[in-house]
Parts: sequence; C-alpha cells; structure tokens
Amino acid sequence: MSKISLILAHPDLSLRRQLAAGLRGSAFIELTAETHDLMTTYTAVEELEPMAVLIAERLAMLPEFEVMRALFAALDVRWLVIKTRSITGAGLPASPWDKRSDLFAIDPEIPPEDLVATLRSLTRTARRRGLQPEPPARGPSGPADNRSNRFILLGASTGGVDALLTVLSSFPANCPPTFIVQHTGGGFGESLTRLLDRQCAAQVRPARDGERVADGQIVVAAGNRAHLHLAGGAPMKIALRSGEPISGHMPSVDALFTSALPGAPRAVAALLTGMGRDGAQGLKALRDAGATTFAQDEDTCIVYGMPRAARDLGAVQTSLPLPQIGPALLNACASPAPAPAPAANGRIPAR
Repeated sequence: MSKISLILAHPDLSLRRQLAAGLRGSAFIELTAETHDLMTTYTAVEELEPMAVLIAERLAMLPEFEVMRALFAALDVRWLVIKTRSITGAGLPASPWDKRSDLFAIDPEIPPEDLVATLRSLTRTARRRGLQPEPPARGPSGPADNRSNRFILLGASTGGVDALLTVLSSFPANCPPTFIVQHTGGGFGESLTRLLDRQCAAQVRPARDGERVADGQIVVAAGNRAHLHLAGGAPMKIALRSGEPISGHMPSVDALFTSALPGAPRAVAALLTGMGRDGAQGLKALRDAGATTFAQDEDTCIVYGMPRAARDLGAVQTSLPLPQIGPALLNACASPAPAPAPAANGRIPAR
C-alpha cells in the first residue's frame, strides 16, 4: 500500500505536535517533515516533493505564499490550510489564492481519522513519483539567424508569479535577453528564480551585478535590496545598484525601465498584474522614447493596479489577456529594431 507523503507546516509547536501525533498513527500517511515558517516549508517541498502539505492559515496569508502556491502547482502537490484559532471568531480575511487552487480550510481540532480521510480523498488523483512531466528542453528551438537585436523587459507584483509562469512558458530556449523585476518578500527571490527555471525552456537565473545576458537567458530581480539596471554592451551587461526605494519598491520596475531608455527603440516591455503604480512612469518614458509596450488586461489581472496606472498615463500601446502577452512579446522581437545613432556614453549600443 502506497502511503501519502506529507509535510506539516505550522508555527505553533504544540498544535503541530498534536496534529503530527494523530497523523503518525495512520497506516496511510508518511509524515516526511515538520516545518514552522514559509521559507523552510518551501525548501522542504522542493527537496522532498511530497504528495500533500498541511499549512497554517497565517502562513498561507503571507504575500510570499504566492511563490509557495506556484511551487505546489508545478509539482502537483495537494494542500490544505489549517484554520487559525480565534477567540473572537473574526478570523482572517479570505485568501486571495482560494479561487485558483485546491485550498480549503480544516479545523485544527479535526479528529485524526477525519483528517486522514480528507487527505486520502484530496490526493486520490495526485501525481505519483516518476510520472511528472519532463523538464523543458534547454537546446536551441529555432534558427539562430532569426534572432533580432531586441530585448524584453517585464515588471510584476501581486499575482505576478503565475503571470510570469504563463508568459515565460511561451518563450523558446533561444528567446531574446529578458530582464524581470518581481515584487516579493526578502529571501524568496532565489526560490522564485529556481521555480521559473524549472518551468521554462530558457535559462532563468537571479540578477547578479556585472553579469552579461545573452539570447536564451532570463534574469530576475526579486526580494533583493538593490535596483536592477541595464548597463549596455553586447551581450548586455547588468548592474545592481543600491539606494532608496523607487515608487515604493526595491527592486523597482521603474528603475529597470528607465535604465533601458538609451536603448528604447530595441526594448519590448510589458507590465503585468500588481498593486500600486511601480513601472507606470517608466513604461511611459519607454514608449515616448520608441519602445514597444504592452500591459496585462483587467480581466486577467489578480490586481489591476500597475497596468491600470500605466494605461491611464498613456504608457500602453496594447493591453492583452495574459495568455497572449508572451507570443506578442516574441512577435514584437521578431524583426530587428532600427539601428540607433551612436551614443556618446556608449550605453546599450546596438548588437
């Protein structure tokens, strides 16, 4: 009889021990790990690839849970939320993810036999080890002479993890150089990058100061305390620059977009789902300087904040549903941009 591999994630040690004791008594459950915070849980899920996760509601309500939930989806991990005990009964606000997952809450006092039955029902159609899809191929997926001199810029915030997975899933292994700023909590940038890399044909890596980015490479700035800037050259060089938050964020989408202004005619930029206004001014400056600009439409956004601000500024040439953005970016990159006039400072020269 195959057991359900399970991770139990809860910051309350006494409750975690109570639930674990009931689960260990079941012939159907293999409790592979107990964790107390989101980062430890993410690492455990990545390494152990359990069939299911029991997670505290307070952890599921953290903004960084967006990355956790995307990992669940990538590995086909089923998950249940353990309700927060509340004397007043007020509880917590509804999770923003419950309409896009198999999330539903269980009472922390649930009898062990009922919890096991729920887990068995939940994992009945879950993947089994060895049956997961093969990772995307890393080899070239198109003729090298089809590459243009263009590059892609992406900015996202709330809901951006799913949005980036959707957009990048359409990118071939030899996609144009791509630069991304995603708002997420500290410590989760590397986790997000690994998640995107395992799901994409192109190579995805964290942005590191001084590195160069060529065709088939995607760099992500997320959760770090520096702004991502383009610094020119061929292949293009990047720089991580400290300083104050811009548009309320570090790294900032506006910082990335404005750093690309010297090469704007070659830039293809998109602003995806997110709260606030970060990226709107930068996208407007890019459009005014000759870039091709897109934004995610309202119907497919988790939060229509950043794209709305950009639209209202006149920064967006085309608003598109999320599934159409990846192909649109690639189509815009298919033909070479006009050769720019020589730049006095040498930044972002034509390739």
